[in-house]
Amino acid sequence: MFTLRATKIQPAYVTYKERYKVDLPLQMAECETNYARLTKLLASNRRDQTGELQDEFRFMVARGAQQWLHVLRITERSPYTTTLELSRAAIDTSSNWLKMPRLTLRMYHDAKLAEVLAWEGHKRLRPRYEYPNQSMYQSDEKYQLNCFLGEWLTLCLEHGHSLDTSFCFD
Repeated sequence: MFTLRATKIQPAYVTYKERYKVDLPLQMAECETNYARLTKLLASNRRDQTGELQDEFRFMVARGAQQWLHVLRITERSPYTTTLELSRAAIDTSSNWLKMPRLTLRMYHDAKLAEVLAWEGHKRLRPRYEYPNQSMYQSDEKYQLNCFLGEWLTLCLEHGHSLDTSFCFD
């Protein structure tokens, strides 16, 4: 009929990992900061000579002897959101083995937030994943991508130079 299962006594070195809990204030703070960084990057080159809004913004980032071309392209505009694509390419061929992912971003103008929507074909990122999972995402994959975006934008602001004008982001 029913059998009682005897609980095994676990050794002291066995620990159980708690389920990841989303830290919403921390994630929103990162998204707010990314919005401010993106706004600063886009503010320098919003309009061309005819007064039209530009859909592509190109700038160079130099670190040491290495230079990278960054392209920030607006793919969709609406009154409350803007969808962008951020990509990077090395100028010389010596560093083609390490390519940066192409990120799809969305700026929410009413909430003043910017977040990563997708990267290199990985779409619809959830705030939390059970681990292990089929795609082998980390439990906090979305937060890690937004932090990566923040570090990338900070590097662009500190060391970037616009190709269209003689504007420096510093």
